[in-house]
Amino acid sequence: MAYCVKCGGQINEQAPYCSNCGAQQKVPTGAQAAAVGAAPASALTENVAGLLCYAFFWLGGVIFFFIDRRPFVRFHAAQSVVVFVGLHVIHGILRIIIAARLLHGDWFALWPGHLLLRVVDIFGVILWIVLMVKAYQGEWFKVPVAWELAEGIGGQVPADKR
Repeated sequence: MAYCVKCGGQINEQAPYCSNCGAQQKVPTGAQAAAVGAAPASALTENVAGLLCYAFFWLGGVIFFFIDRRPFVRFHAAQSVVVFVGLHVIHGILRIIIAARLLHGDWFALWPGHLLLRVVDIFGVILWIVLMVKAYQGEWFKVPVAWELAEGIGGQVPADKR
């Protein structure tokens, strides 16, 4: 199985151009022909690479987004970045609100804020586990809103997987 050097889409091993984006491909000759079936940037299988996109939160997503061109891996990498940066921002905003309440002496408002912060933490851990399991199972699991943003930064979902 060969992949496009530009868009990462699956192509015919002997095709000089990608059928998805039209980019010219390097056609292997001789000893290089045996290596065409290898992953474009990683010796990992797609499901393991997808799991690792989530294993290190947004950092794993950033790393795999730039080193792996396979559509499945790029989608999960982009979604990992969107989900975990989003959760990080929500967590930071809640911390700022709690700190502002504390500075104003509003001790009563601290408990709901801390409770909401813990709910976000628990939700994040559960989502993290679900995303790793789904990626390892080879599913194109899409988190609402996040997958659309992930597509916007380059994690394209094939039409048959929508």
